[in-house]
Amino acid sequence: MERGKDIGKIIDKPNCQMKKLILLIATPLSLFLTTACQDKKTSQSDYEDEDLYENIQRDSTIYGICSEGSAMHTLQMVTDAGDTLTLSLVAAQDAGQVFGGYALGDHMAVLSDRGRTQATMVVNLTTLLGEWVMPNPMDGSSEMGISIRDGGIAESINQTAIIYQTWRLVNGKLELMSVRDGGGDFEEVERYKFLYLTADSLAISNEEDVYEYARPKPEEDYGNIGINLDDEAEEDMQMVM
Repeated sequence: MERGKDIGKIIDKPNCQMKKLILLIATPLSLFLTTACQDKKTSQSDYEDEDLYENIQRDSTIYGICSEGSAMHTLQMVTDAGDTLTLSLVAAQDAGQVFGGYALGDHMAVLSDRGRTQATMVVNLTTLLGEWVMPNPMDGSSEMGISIRDGGIAESINQTAIIYQTWRLVNGKLELMSVRDGGGDFEEVERYKFLYLTADSLAISNEEDVYEYARPKPEEDYGNIGINLDDEAEEDMQMVM
């Protein structure tokens, strides 16, 4: 009987060791799975802020030139990559997401569906480029604004507090990078939604304000208005004599 008990102890000992081994393997595995689940949850829940989430997304804007196959509800463009796309504009037009129109040879920026058959948003970069001004809120007699130039260059117009430096489009929003006067080299990046864009008007907005711009008016020329003062003075002298 004693020997049988000893055999039972010998048999139970390997089983106990096996249980410990399984426990040692299972513990790190469970920790790994728990961490992975937490990381997955974080990646989906930590980006509730739309702009923060958009920052980690790849910009999906398609750039190109409007080509001759375009029509009232169709935009044909030759992309910067050399592809020719023919996109339906119906969805973008119905949603009011065509900014600046389109014409043959214009530089375009487009967001589309995954199949690249329908445009969801269109921005005419040719229309967007140039100077845009608004009345200075501190002095109604002057104007201030921004110059949007080719190559991603942005410049301030009659502004010293905010110095614009660059611009670009990110998933349909206008991104402006600037520095503040006296703020060192600290760069500020702001993104704006397009509200409307025509040849002579632009409206954009962020979470706080709406900014409405217009093209600067040409300066009036009061130079030569068709009167030769020398001839008129000479006639007056003759009448006196």
